[in-house]
Amino acid sequence: MADQNSDLTPSDIVTQLDRYIIGQERAKRVVAIALRNRIRRIRLPEELRDEVAPKNIIMIGPTGVGKTEIARRIAKLTNAPFIKVEATKYTEVGYVGRDVESMIRDLMRIAINMVKKEMHQRVREEAQQRAEEQLLKRLMPSKEPAEDSATSREAIRSMLKEGQLEDKEIEIEIAPQRAPAIEIMGGNNIEELLGVNMEAMGALLGPRKSSRTTTVAKAREILIREESDKLIDQDLVSEMARKQVEQSGIVFIDEVDKITGSEQRRSGDVNREGVQRDILPIIEGSTVNTRYGTVNTTHILFIAAGAFHASRPSNLIPELQGRFPLRVELEPLTRQHLIEILTRPKNALLYQYRALLKTEEVELVFKDKAVEKIASIAEEVNTQSDNIGARRLHTIMEILLEDISYNAPQLRGQTIPITAQYVEGRLKDYVGDTDLSSYIL
Repeated sequence: MADQNSDLTPSDIVTQLDRYIIGQERAKRVVAIALRNRIRRIRLPEELRDEVAPKNIIMIGPTGVGKTEIARRIAKLTNAPFIKVEATKYTEVGYVGRDVESMIRDLMRIAINMVKKEMHQRVREEAQQRAEEQLLKRLMPSKEPAEDSATSREAIRSMLKEGQLEDKEIEIEIAPQRAPAIEIMGGNNIEELLGVNMEAMGALLGPRKSSRTTTVAKAREILIREESDKLIDQDLVSEMARKQVEQSGIVFIDEVDKITGSEQRRSGDVNREGVQRDILPIIEGSTVNTRYGTVNTTHILFIAAGAFHASRPSNLIPELQGRFPLRVELEPLTRQHLIEILTRPKNALLYQYRALLKTEEVELVFKDKAVEKIASIAEEVNTQSDNIGARRLHTIMEILLEDISYNAPQLRGQTIPITAQYVEGRLKDYVGDTDLSSYIL
């Protein structure tokens, strides 16, 4: 966990989440406490630290109420490696699907990229200097008299710094990225196994450079990336990424209710308990082999989520239930929640649409009554058909602004008010017809 986030209190975390997520106060409090407990654990004496396990969470609620967004935002807030997976992609032996360990391998890849990005920033200044030297070599005249070489070199360097050569085309050689260590596969995923074999073959044959003609501007970024890779210790990257995954990684398992046997299971249904039993060792704490080394999953935070319409968390196998001690039910979104989602968050939906059309010099002005009408229609359609929460607003907004978006280049310079009457006129056909709204909205 990043040092700058080590002083985040639970109330600080909730305040940050409030900027993007409307309602769901209890869910925010639960995840805030879980994050704070991670900070507390790191401060414990080493002999006690390993004994404190994360308190995994089950979020219960319909789609579109903020389950995924809460998990994603806390990961971003703490700069923690995060991955969202669907439980239905994993399977027991005998059925097509991914092995459960692949979620940890994917999380490790994400952490590797995060650490690389951070280390590239640290060495960027030196990498830029090296890239500049490489560009100078390619831009220098091939038959320059020795006495004029230094003068010509400084002249070209000056032109590079002033951006006068950005569009000039040069030829550069690009080396393939360094192949990572070979991974010992623990599952039966053929695609991943083939990928590892190809990397291993590439490592045996050695790197082969390829030539490319490109502009100086693009060549500079390619060379900076190559020089950055040379300046960082790849083994240190792997070690740092492993520690981040083990100490602060977050795995969000969505659709967990789909692998839960319903109370009235039919004879032809696939027995999903096998998937639960495969996931169980990962959540309990086990060692997973990845191409970057072994990863221990004991202290990774797992957040499971599902609507649980046809089943309940108590239908999970008892061993799995015990590994998710915290359960929080997210409330369905009301009309007031939908109004706030449209207007209050930092990335509010109305702000997004206004910004998009402003690029065409079209100014949208949403009246308060219009916003209330949009929220009322979303609530009504969610009640009449499947409740998809805030996602309903995206569909409604697209239909509402379809004509304006289409004609925006011809409306340049205009200010267009969006009133309640305009909203009703655009959407009345869809709302009045239940069958049509179930297809369109």
